[in-house]
Amino acid sequence: MYVDTHAHIYADDFDDDRDTMISNALQAGVRKIVIPNIDEESIDRLIALSKQYPDNCFPLMGLHPTSVSENFRQQLKTFEKWFSENNFYGVGETGIDLYWDTSRIKEQKEAFRIQVKWAKQLRIPVVIHVRNSFSEVWPIVSDEQDGNLQGVFHCFSGTLEEAKKITDIGFFLGIGGVVTFKNSQLLPIIKQVRVQHLVLETDSPYLAPMPFRGRRNECAYLVHIARQLGIIYGMNESKIADITTSNAEKLFGI
Repeated sequence: MYVDTHAHIYADDFDDDRDTMISNALQAGVRKIVIPNIDEESIDRLIALSKQYPDNCFPLMGLHPTSVSENFRQQLKTFEKWFSENNFYGVGETGIDLYWDTSRIKEQKEAFRIQVKWAKQLRIPVVIHVRNSFSEVWPIVSDEQDGNLQGVFHCFSGTLEEAKKITDIGFFLGIGGVVTFKNSQLLPIIKQVRVQHLVLETDSPYLAPMPFRGRRNECAYLVHIARQLGIIYGMNESKIADITTSNAEKLFGI
Protein backbone atom coordinates (compact mmCIF):
# COMPACT_ATOMS: atom_id res chain seq x y z
CA MET A 1 0.00 0.00 0.00
CA TYR A 2 1.09 3.55 -0.76
CA VAL A 3 0.23 6.95 0.68
CA ASP A 4 0.27 9.99 -1.58
CA THR A 5 1.12 12.71 0.94
CA HIS A 6 0.38 15.66 -1.36
CA ALA A 7 -2.27 15.84 -4.08
CA HIS A 8 -4.65 18.62 -5.14
CA ILE A 9 -7.21 16.26 -6.61
CA TYR A 10 -10.11 18.58 -5.81
CA ALA A 11 -8.75 20.89 -8.55
CA ASP A 12 -10.88 21.44 -11.63
CA ASP A 13 -8.30 19.51 -13.70
CA PHE A 14 -10.11 16.38 -12.46
CA ASP A 15 -13.71 17.53 -12.84
CA ASP A 16 -14.34 15.25 -15.82
CA ASP A 17 -12.94 12.03 -14.36
CA ARG A 18 -12.19 12.44 -10.65
CA ASP A 19 -13.91 9.23 -9.55
CA THR A 20 -12.15 7.24 -12.25
CA MET A 21 -8.81 8.77 -11.30
CA ILE A 22 -9.32 7.84 -7.65
CA SER A 23 -10.41 4.33 -8.64
CA ASN A 24 -7.22 3.96 -10.70
CA ALA A 25 -5.18 5.09 -7.70
CA LEU A 26 -6.82 2.55 -5.42
CA GLN A 27 -6.19 -0.22 -7.94
CA ALA A 28 -2.53 0.83 -8.10
CA GLY A 29 -2.28 0.46 -4.32
CA VAL A 30 -2.46 4.16 -3.46
CA ARG A 31 -5.05 3.77 -0.72
CA LYS A 32 -4.58 7.02 1.20
CA ILE A 33 -4.27 10.52 -0.25
CA VAL A 34 -3.42 13.65 1.75
CA ILE A 35 -5.06 16.71 0.19
CA PRO A 36 -3.63 20.13 1.16
CA ASN A 37 -5.62 23.32 0.82
CA ILE A 38 -4.63 26.32 -1.33
CA ASP A 39 -6.83 29.32 -0.50
CA GLU A 40 -10.35 30.39 0.40
CA GLU A 41 -11.78 29.25 -2.94
CA SER A 42 -10.55 25.67 -2.60
CA ILE A 43 -11.96 24.97 0.87
CA ASP A 44 -15.46 23.82 -0.13
CA ARG A 45 -14.13 21.45 -2.80
CA LEU A 46 -11.50 20.08 -0.44
CA ILE A 47 -14.03 19.33 2.31
CA ALA A 48 -16.58 17.88 -0.09
CA LEU A 49 -14.03 15.45 -1.50
CA SER A 50 -12.82 14.36 1.92
CA LYS A 51 -16.44 13.65 2.94
CA GLN A 52 -17.08 11.72 -0.27
CA TYR A 53 -13.99 9.55 0.31
CA PRO A 54 -13.51 9.56 4.11
CA ASP A 55 -11.38 6.39 4.08
CA ASN A 56 -9.10 7.60 1.31
CA CYS A 57 -8.82 11.41 1.30
CA PHE A 58 -7.40 13.22 4.32
CA PRO A 59 -7.66 17.03 4.25
CA LEU A 60 -5.21 19.65 5.47
CA MET A 61 -6.05 23.30 6.07
CA GLY A 62 -3.81 26.26 5.34
CA LEU A 63 -2.98 29.18 3.08
CA HIS A 64 -0.57 28.68 0.17
CA PRO A 65 2.19 31.32 0.07
CA THR A 66 1.33 32.50 -3.44
CA SER A 67 -2.20 33.23 -2.19
CA VAL A 68 -1.01 35.47 0.66
CA SER A 69 -2.46 38.95 0.17
CA GLU A 70 -1.89 42.25 1.93
CA ASN A 71 -4.93 41.33 4.02
CA PHE A 72 -3.43 38.00 5.04
CA ARG A 73 -4.39 38.37 8.69
CA GLN A 74 -8.05 38.48 7.70
CA GLN A 75 -7.47 35.52 5.38
CA LEU A 76 -5.96 33.51 8.21
CA LYS A 77 -8.95 34.16 10.46
CA THR A 78 -11.04 32.23 7.94
CA PHE A 79 -8.69 29.25 8.03
CA GLU A 80 -8.32 29.29 11.80
CA LYS A 81 -12.10 29.12 12.16
CA TRP A 82 -12.21 25.98 10.02
CA PHE A 83 -9.98 24.10 12.45
CA SER A 84 -12.71 24.34 15.07
CA GLU A 85 -15.36 23.10 12.64
CA ASN A 86 -13.72 20.18 10.86
CA ASN A 87 -11.11 17.46 11.40
CA PHE A 88 -7.85 18.20 9.62
CA TYR A 89 -4.72 16.08 9.58
CA GLY A 90 -2.20 18.88 9.19
CA VAL A 91 -1.58 22.53 8.43
CA GLY A 92 -0.87 23.28 4.81
CA GLU A 93 0.03 23.92 2.29
CA THR A 94 1.98 26.83 3.72
CA GLY A 95 5.51 28.18 3.33
CA ILE A 96 7.30 30.83 1.30
CA ASP A 97 7.46 31.16 -2.49
CA LEU A 98 9.82 33.75 -4.00
CA TYR A 99 9.86 32.31 -7.52
CA TRP A 100 7.06 34.35 -9.04
CA ASP A 101 6.91 37.40 -6.80
CA THR A 102 9.08 38.81 -4.02
CA SER A 103 6.96 41.87 -3.23
CA ARG A 104 5.12 40.20 -0.34
CA ILE A 105 8.03 38.46 1.35
CA LYS A 106 7.25 40.15 4.69
CA GLU A 107 3.60 39.06 4.57
CA GLN A 108 4.56 35.51 3.49
CA LYS A 109 7.01 35.17 6.39
CA GLU A 110 4.47 36.31 8.96
CA ALA A 111 1.66 34.17 7.52
CA PHE A 112 3.99 31.16 7.51
CA ARG A 113 5.08 31.64 11.11
CA ILE A 114 1.47 31.96 12.28
CA GLN A 115 0.55 28.70 10.56
CA VAL A 116 3.60 26.92 12.00
CA LYS A 117 2.40 27.98 15.44
CA TRP A 118 -1.02 26.49 14.66
CA ALA A 119 0.64 23.16 13.91
CA LYS A 120 2.40 23.20 17.27
CA GLN A 121 -0.73 24.20 19.18
CA LEU A 122 -2.87 21.56 17.47
CA ARG A 123 -0.14 18.88 17.59
CA ILE A 124 -0.51 18.16 13.88
CA PRO A 125 2.16 18.29 11.14
CA VAL A 126 2.86 21.23 8.86
CA VAL A 127 3.40 20.81 5.11
CA ILE A 128 5.91 23.35 3.88
CA HIS A 129 6.19 24.79 0.38
CA VAL A 130 9.71 26.05 -0.37
CA ARG A 131 10.52 27.67 -3.70
CA ASN A 132 13.59 29.89 -3.97
CA SER A 133 13.15 30.44 -0.26
CA PHE A 134 15.01 27.94 1.94
CA SER A 135 17.07 30.72 3.52
CA GLU A 136 13.81 32.46 4.50
CA VAL A 137 11.92 29.32 5.58
CA TRP A 138 14.66 27.66 7.61
CA PRO A 139 15.14 30.35 10.32
CA ILE A 140 11.41 30.28 11.06
CA VAL A 141 11.23 26.49 11.28
CA SER A 142 14.37 26.13 13.38
CA ASP A 143 13.27 28.97 15.66
CA GLU A 144 9.83 27.42 16.20
CA GLN A 145 11.12 23.87 16.69
CA ASP A 146 10.73 23.19 20.39
CA GLY A 147 10.15 19.46 20.13
CA ASN A 148 6.46 19.87 19.28
CA LEU A 149 6.84 20.64 15.59
CA GLN A 150 6.82 18.01 12.87
CA GLY A 151 6.07 17.92 9.18
CA VAL A 152 7.20 17.65 5.58
CA PHE A 153 9.27 19.82 3.28
CA HIS A 154 7.03 19.35 0.25
CA CYS A 155 8.53 18.61 -3.17
CA PHE A 156 12.06 18.66 -1.83
CA SER A 157 14.63 19.72 -4.43
CA GLY A 158 17.33 21.30 -2.30
CA THR A 159 20.94 20.55 -1.45
CA LEU A 160 22.39 17.76 0.68
CA GLU A 161 23.16 20.31 3.39
CA GLU A 162 19.52 21.41 3.40
CA ALA A 163 18.32 17.80 3.46
CA LYS A 164 20.47 17.08 6.51
CA LYS A 165 19.19 20.16 8.32
CA ILE A 166 15.61 19.09 7.65
CA THR A 167 16.03 15.47 8.72
CA ASP A 168 18.12 16.39 11.76
CA ILE A 169 15.13 18.20 13.30
CA GLY A 170 12.81 15.27 12.61
CA PHE A 171 11.09 16.51 9.45
CA PHE A 172 10.49 14.40 6.35
CA LEU A 173 11.40 15.11 2.75
CA GLY A 174 8.49 14.91 0.32
CA ILE A 175 9.73 13.14 -2.81
CA GLY A 176 7.80 13.47 -6.05
CA GLY A 177 8.11 13.10 -9.79
CA VAL A 178 11.29 15.17 -10.08
CA VAL A 179 13.31 12.21 -8.80
CA THR A 180 12.35 10.27 -11.95
CA PHE A 181 13.51 12.95 -14.41
CA LYS A 182 16.52 12.15 -16.54
CA ASN A 183 19.68 13.74 -15.09
CA SER A 184 17.73 14.96 -12.06
CA GLN A 185 20.06 16.75 -9.64
CA LEU A 186 18.05 15.21 -6.82
CA LEU A 187 19.33 11.65 -7.38
CA PRO A 188 22.83 11.98 -5.88
CA ILE A 189 21.38 13.85 -2.90
CA ILE A 190 18.66 11.31 -2.15
CA LYS A 191 21.24 8.51 -2.29
CA GLN A 192 22.82 10.01 0.82
CA VAL A 193 19.54 10.32 2.77
CA ARG A 194 18.02 7.29 4.47
CA VAL A 195 14.66 6.21 3.09
CA GLN A 196 13.34 6.39 6.66
CA HIS A 197 13.34 10.19 6.21
CA LEU A 198 11.13 10.17 3.11
CA VAL A 199 7.46 10.28 2.22
CA LEU A 200 6.04 9.96 -1.29
CA GLU A 201 3.89 12.53 -3.06
CA THR A 202 2.62 13.33 -6.54
CA ASP A 203 1.55 16.99 -6.20
CA SER A 204 -1.21 16.07 -8.66
CA PRO A 205 -2.09 17.52 -11.10
CA TYR A 206 1.47 18.90 -11.33
CA LEU A 207 4.96 17.41 -11.83
CA ALA A 208 4.03 14.07 -13.37
CA PRO A 209 6.86 11.52 -13.19
CA MET A 210 8.43 9.79 -16.12
CA PRO A 211 7.08 8.40 -18.42
CA PHE A 212 4.17 10.85 -18.04
CA ARG A 213 6.18 14.06 -17.76
CA GLY A 214 4.33 16.99 -19.32
CA ARG A 215 0.90 15.43 -18.79
CA ARG A 216 -1.59 15.80 -15.97
CA ASN A 217 -0.28 14.02 -12.90
CA GLU A 218 -2.40 11.45 -11.05
CA CYS A 219 -2.15 9.65 -7.73
CA ALA A 220 -1.73 6.26 -9.43
CA TYR A 221 1.60 7.48 -10.82
CA LEU A 222 3.05 7.38 -7.31
CA VAL A 223 4.24 3.85 -8.05
CA HIS A 224 6.74 5.24 -10.59
CA ILE A 225 8.29 7.39 -7.88
CA ALA A 226 8.55 4.38 -5.58
CA ARG A 227 10.11 2.37 -8.41
CA GLN A 228 12.80 5.00 -8.92
CA LEU A 229 13.56 5.07 -5.20
CA GLY A 230 13.85 1.29 -5.30
CA ILE A 231 16.54 1.65 -7.94
CA ILE A 232 18.34 4.36 -5.96
CA TYR A 233 18.38 2.36 -2.72
CA GLY A 234 18.68 -1.12 -4.19
CA MET A 235 15.38 -2.16 -2.58
CA ASN A 236 12.28 -3.75 -4.02
CA GLU A 237 9.22 -1.55 -4.38
CA SER A 238 7.31 -3.32 -1.61
CA LYS A 239 10.01 -2.36 0.89
CA ILE A 240 9.90 1.27 -0.28
CA ALA A 241 6.11 1.15 0.05
CA ASP A 242 6.28 -0.30 3.56
CA ILE A 243 8.73 2.29 4.88
CA THR A 244 7.23 5.39 3.29
CA THR A 245 3.67 4.34 4.10
CA SER A 246 4.60 3.81 7.75
CA ASN A 247 6.27 7.24 7.79
CA ALA A 248 3.18 8.92 6.34
CA GLU A 249 0.66 7.13 8.53
CA LYS A 250 2.53 7.98 11.72
CA LEU A 251 3.12 11.59 10.71
CA PHE A 252 -0.45 12.40 9.69
CA GLY A 253 -2.20 10.02 12.08
CA ILE A 254 -4.00 8.23 9.26
